[in-house]
Amino acid sequence: MRIGELAGRAGVSVRSVRYYEEQGLLASTRSASGQRHYTDEEVERVVFIQRLYAAGLSSRTIAELLPCVDSPSEQASDAALTRMAQERERLSDHIADLVRTRNALDGLMNTAREHRERLRAGADSPATAC
Repeated sequence: MRIGELAGRAGVSVRSVRYYEEQGLLASTRSASGQRHYTDEEVERVVFIQRLYAAGLSSRTIAELLPCVDSPSEQASDAALTRMAQERERLSDHIADLVRTRNALDGLMNTAREHRERLRAGADSPATAC
């Protein structure tokens, strides 16, 4: 199948398919005229790559995990699990940073609300009325 059909069947853009090839995540054969051709297996591979991206993994990390798919072995599986655990830890750290940032913003918002209430209370006071 050609690139457009692969993209359509996998639910991605043609640009994404080209990017996956550039990153070494996907391979195609070329016709005499240079058109890319794919098999049904590449549809499954693109869907799998999309799942990995949806899990927050980078193309570099995905490239590290694909040997587990391409040449399954206990060693490749162990390496993939170790790498995914590292990524999970990275995401957990990022989540903790985001929670701290959100909490800091909550504090600033509370301060702004308190300030707004003081302004309102001052505007309602007869001593400050014009």
